[in-house]
Amino acid sequence: MAKAIALSSNGWRKTGAGGLSALLILLVSSCARLPVGYDKPESSAIVDPGSTRVGAYVEKLAAEHPGESGFAILRYGRNAFNLRIAMADLAEQSLDVQVYIWEVDRTGRLFAERVLRAADRGVRVRILVDDLGLQARDEGVAALDAHPNIEVRIFNPFANRGSKVLDFLLDTDRVNNRMHNKTVIADNAMAVVGGRNMGDHYFGVNPETNFRDLDIGAIGPIVPEISGVFDYFWRGDWAVPIAALVDKPPAADEVRAMYVNLRADVQASDYPYDIERDQADTLSELIDTRNYTWAKGQIVWDDPARQQELEAIANSGKLASAFYDKINTLQHSIDIESAYFVPGEPGVEAARELVERGVKVRILTNSLASNDVIAAHAGYALYRKEMLEAGAELWELRPDSRVIKKTWVGQSRAGLHAKAIVFDRKSVFIGSYNLDPRSANINTEAGLYVESEALAAQLLEYMAVGRLPENAYRVELDGHGDLVWITDDGGVEVRYTADPESTWGQRMMAGFIGILPVRSQL
Repeated sequence: MAKAIALSSNGWRKTGAGGLSALLILLVSSCARLPVGYDKPESSAIVDPGSTRVGAYVEKLAAEHPGESGFAILRYGRNAFNLRIAMADLAEQSLDVQVYIWEVDRTGRLFAERVLRAADRGVRVRILVDDLGLQARDEGVAALDAHPNIEVRIFNPFANRGSKVLDFLLDTDRVNNRMHNKTVIADNAMAVVGGRNMGDHYFGVNPETNFRDLDIGAIGPIVPEISGVFDYFWRGDWAVPIAALVDKPPAADEVRAMYVNLRADVQASDYPYDIERDQADTLSELIDTRNYTWAKGQIVWDDPARQQELEAIANSGKLASAFYDKINTLQHSIDIESAYFVPGEPGVEAARELVERGVKVRILTNSLASNDVIAAHAGYALYRKEMLEAGAELWELRPDSRVIKKTWVGQSRAGLHAKAIVFDRKSVFIGSYNLDPRSANINTEAGLYVESEALAAQLLEYMAVGRLPENAYRVELDGHGDLVWITDDGGVEVRYTADPESTWGQRMMAGFIGILPVRSQL
């Protein structure tokens, strides 16, 4: 590089062009290709869930509520994880798992071991995981897939298994589209849909940082609809078996060693929840009909086959379109929790029109200090003042918020990961969809929309706690039109004139990203 800089202008361009050509040739020649002609067995959700104990029980309950399904909001990590464990333990015929990120931490290993137990009992297990969060763990995933009752498929896999960088450089349009869905289904009779990935952060057990998150459990006729969405993703060309992506399948002794090590790790883990004791409580809750709210609902989702063609068209994904269609009907209020909130000009204009119609608009999102993705905050900050001027009410989660319910001694920083909306106090949406361009136009998302005043009241109560002064900063404009953050410290009002509890480096990075031409990707 120093030698090139010392050359004349023309000489540098010639040398640089030659070097660039050589680099491109090297990259193209080293670019791996996706596999073709691999074995991909066909499978679908079981057709008779009533033949299982869970399915028979659900059918009995559903018969008392014709045309409706049962729903339960999963507010806290302990309950959400225990239900997933219970579903794995109760499954008799099938267990389907669709997830964006599956970490190899205590939670990820514990759930993997429970999935392995189910497979050992003869349960057919199908796992669909997005490749972006796989983090070069092909061998371990392939070993899990080697179980005769487990099949793992990777959504939109990277061709270069050792480094994703080359794919992002040479195949950007394809690999930029990711599967953000999170779903677990047992025996086509019980399902969980929501915002939680599989990892410590999402279930309140990380000692340093945990997420405030939400899922919704479902039973009844909505579950086969959810299974239909899973099957569609599972059968699509974008779902590639892990066995087709590894150079060679793991040997039998390697598979056995992996299973032994996994079980040993779980046995030795200092997991903060007493899973075995908790399961008794979870099973009691599952058979207590008072824990379900019966209502009409539907699964709303984006088709991955259409994502690339829609990426350039703002808010044209199925979920985004449904959201904007719904808010056009609102009369009283909309309450939003969104981890990554980047409204863009269409969102600002929509908020302004709602407020002018007399609709109250309330939003809780992450503060800069609580946000785990600075780029997302950079996009949000561009529209923060405009949203306030439009009449929306804004809160930002405090990093020292106590909204994450914990049951052991210790402290952890808080972050917001929930994606939930209440419309007119009459209906709710809970899922994986953030109100940002990436969710609207690029990634696939899924969530449950339920028409229920009872569920809306429960979710509003949950949201109100998140907006309390000890948990969030109220963002307003002062007399000069500048941003001010208002919160509470021991009963005393505290005001900030810059992003609270953030560092100079965070503010600089957020500001720098904000001036880059990347808004459509945030």
